Amino acid sequence: MPDEADSPAAPAAEKKPAAPKAPRAPRAPRTVTAPAEKGETPAAARPSAAKPATTTPAAGTAAPAQKAPTPPAQKAPTPPAPAPAAVPKGTVVDASGLVLGRAASVIAQRLLRGELIVVVNAEKSVVTGSRASVLGHYRESRARGSVRSGPHFPRYPDRIFRRTVRGMLPHLKTRGKEALDRLTVHIGVPPELSGVARVSIDQARVRPALRAPTTLQEISRLLGARV
Repeated sequence: MPDEADSPAAPAAEKKPAAPKAPRAPRAPRTVTAPAEKGETPAAARPSAAKPATTTPAAGTAAPAQKAPTPPAQKAPTPPAPAPAAVPKGTVVDASGLVLGRAASVIAQRLLRGELIVVVNAEKSVVTGSRASVLGHYRESRARGSVRSGPHFPRYPDRIFRRTVRGMLPHLKTRGKEALDRLTVHIGVPPELSGVARVSIDQARVRPALRAPTTLQEISRLLGARV
């Protein structure tokens, strides 16, 4: 038999290469803290003020609407006290039961002398004569002329009374215009004249008769006024 030493050696088993080792992570450098002096508190032990956490709205969500500050309630201003009604200057004449033509002539004379006159209850003045003739006269006066060029006769009691006084004044002259400006006529009694003393015109009072005279209110209603 051949010698074992002389026989060719069996091929050795192939060794697998070793896996490379992972590099080590570098060590964090050591922080050397200086020794605290006497009476000094170390920074780690100092209480730190906690900062308020701020919340950030998530993406895609609308930020909450901020409420506007409500202004303080203001007190409503107190309305001023109403001023007392001014007492009219001049003489207040009550036309109740006065004949229109006679009262207008007396008032025209007093106006030319520079007196201020305020007439109330103009619708209660009367026009003497038969009812048919009185109403026919005012109908003709109202229908006279044209709508565009006139003359335009009034149909309300205060304006008829003023028109009658104007006919007894030189109203085309300065003297007559100034006198007519001193006259004021009212239907009824306005509130500012309710407590003012009123006078009448004795020479213009209607005389008692069997037939009641026609009042200026009835004439105005016939002409279309709402009184």
